[in-house]
Amino acid sequence: MKPLSILSMSAAILLASCSSSSKEQAADQRPLIGPSTIQLTNRQFTPEALWAMGRIGDVSVAPNGEQIAYSVAYYSVEQNRSNRELYVMQADGSNLQQLTRDNFQQSQPIWIKQGSRIAYLSNEGGDGSQVWEMNPDGTDRHQLTHYEGDIEGFAFSPNGQKLLFIAQVKTVKSTAEEYPDLPMASGVIVEDLMYKHWDEWTTTAPHPFVADFDGNGISNVRDLLEGEPFESPMKPFGGIEQLAWSPASDKVAYTCRKKTGLAYAISTDSDIYEYDLNTGRTTNLCKSAEQAKEYMGYDTNPQYSPDGRYIAWQSMERDGYEADLNRLIVMDRTTGEKRFVSKAFRSNVDQFLWNTDSQTIYFLGIWHGLEQIYCLHLDQSEEQDPTACRIELITSTVADYGSLALLGNELVAKRHSMSMGDEIFRIGAEEVQLSHVNQHIYDQVDMGRIEARWQKTTDGQQMLSWIIYPPHFDPSKKYPTLLFCEGGPQSPVSQFWSYRWNFQVMAAQGYIIVAPNRRGLPGFGPEWNEQISGDYGGQCMKDYFTAIDEFCTEPYVDRDHLGCVGASFGGFSVYWLAGHHNKRFKAFIAHDGIFNLEMQYLETEEKWFANWDMGGAYWEKQNAVAQRTFANSPHRFVDRWDTPILCIHGEKDYRILPNHAMAAFDAAVMRGVPAQLLIYPDENHWVLKPQNGILWQRTFFRWLDRWLKPA
Repeated sequence: MKPLSILSMSAAILLASCSSSSKEQAADQRPLIGPSTIQLTNRQFTPEALWAMGRIGDVSVAPNGEQIAYSVAYYSVEQNRSNRELYVMQADGSNLQQLTRDNFQQSQPIWIKQGSRIAYLSNEGGDGSQVWEMNPDGTDRHQLTHYEGDIEGFAFSPNGQKLLFIAQVKTVKSTAEEYPDLPMASGVIVEDLMYKHWDEWTTTAPHPFVADFDGNGISNVRDLLEGEPFESPMKPFGGIEQLAWSPASDKVAYTCRKKTGLAYAISTDSDIYEYDLNTGRTTNLCKSAEQAKEYMGYDTNPQYSPDGRYIAWQSMERDGYEADLNRLIVMDRTTGEKRFVSKAFRSNVDQFLWNTDSQTIYFLGIWHGLEQIYCLHLDQSEEQDPTACRIELITSTVADYGSLALLGNELVAKRHSMSMGDEIFRIGAEEVQLSHVNQHIYDQVDMGRIEARWQKTTDGQQMLSWIIYPPHFDPSKKYPTLLFCEGGPQSPVSQFWSYRWNFQVMAAQGYIIVAPNRRGLPGFGPEWNEQISGDYGGQCMKDYFTAIDEFCTEPYVDRDHLGCVGASFGGFSVYWLAGHHNKRFKAFIAHDGIFNLEMQYLETEEKWFANWDMGGAYWEKQNAVAQRTFANSPHRFVDRWDTPILCIHGEKDYRILPNHAMAAFDAAVMRGVPAQLLIYPDENHWVLKPQNGILWQRTFFRWLDRWLKPA
């Protein structure tokens, strides 16, 4: 249930927004969607203001370090769609220019031809998403590829003579192909698992392709997985970051889990493969005859060092555990020696980037609720452990960082917090904000104060909770308060910025929010992160009670008007707490939550998750961990439900099927508990369409206001 990465998630959302036909896109005469001119009243941050914000996507630094190109997505609630444009600015943030201004979808700007041109993806040509190029001032657009099918990601070789790109290949016959005399039959015949994934019926797989590039077009296209039904990059969120060129332009490293059906559904064992363009030979870098049982979990996102001596990737140790410690592995390409270089960092390496010296690596990692930038020194050891490389903290801001790029001796990164969406920052001796995409909105609103609060749990540990106060908070008044339950289940409650679960929008409605880093979240050591597996109704739920009970000792908390909200595992938490809260709360909201664990075990597509986190199958009567899990299924405690509940779900959510929300709603109504059901026929595990997003916010706050704000 845990998303692989925020960057990959953004790519998935972009592809979803490009789903109209090529002819329609080429002839699109609808009003152009660009930067919003929204005017707000009362300095209140509203859902409409949230959807009026531009969202920064890909960021690319020119080879000479003088310019930065990036993309911004804009949304129109009226048109119920989005548009993405490209920009360029000087490295100091000056001379901002908008390069594109149309209804085509542009993304993934990359500097090519020694920085004289910018390559990007666009559907302008009417033949789907293709690679284009233009001058750095936006002039002289030229289509470089005419591939039959959408190109989803791309990377030029270091010598500029080849193009690596991602495209879908068909892996499953349609019913019409199987029975040509039944062309209108809608039935789907299934013979193995993984027939659905995330929000789609699985009929294709992304493959890496390499083509010769002469400066104007491509030729000699070859599929590196020709005839193989496997995914590279891996669905549902993998992108070009899962592929890499060698510095010599003669090899491609790619991420792949070479499994299908049941074997795929129960395993996270992906590997890093290296394809030799000269010989056509593929080598598994993770496994050999001597290491056949090593590197059994996720191995992803390879990157060669600039000098070509090393290749690094992110690696999880255990098969079937998607939330295992994400380690940074570096392999010496000459000797084959592999080193766990991030050993000194007791949390996940979420993204990384080689420095030009091939001896230092910058990476993003979560610790104590903050996603910061670190520098790892391959040639220096920790004093306490000679096998561990020295790690240096680069940033220490109450914010989260995302994406990394080199800018000479400095870095460029996106930064956000609970009070600000992504903006581009230059990070050196000091941090300088380069982009100001949404400053016109921030200038019109007042944000609430954010506070870090450490609380003592029932087992004597210290837990970090973020407290978000309403703007103009007055401690002499009493405020309705919300307990926020995180999803994942192992996704950090960091300084994240959400376009749905936005704490500042909640605070602007007059609520205090308590957001605990309960048991089962990264950033507090592996033991804290792993405690939740097989114990869904255990310590993590006690941590939730600790968070709200401890904060309720404050005189400004209205203890008679507490709410509890959450999505995914947070939705499960809401359903579970509804049967155990002992009248603490006066309103619940569960989005895409698990209501019946036995149903979830069989319905979810990624069986490895269910096997690991639930401890096994519910029919394994001698399996004590599994039996404890299923005994704590929320549906078993409906007889104790006595508090109003709102259930929200998307019908295209194939990770947690919508019947969970329907069953929970039906159970509440049959119990005589006030309830409401919000179902989206066209949404998945998220809510991606603008009008659906506004409807979500209005329904959310109308429900809370009804029960938590006295007349």
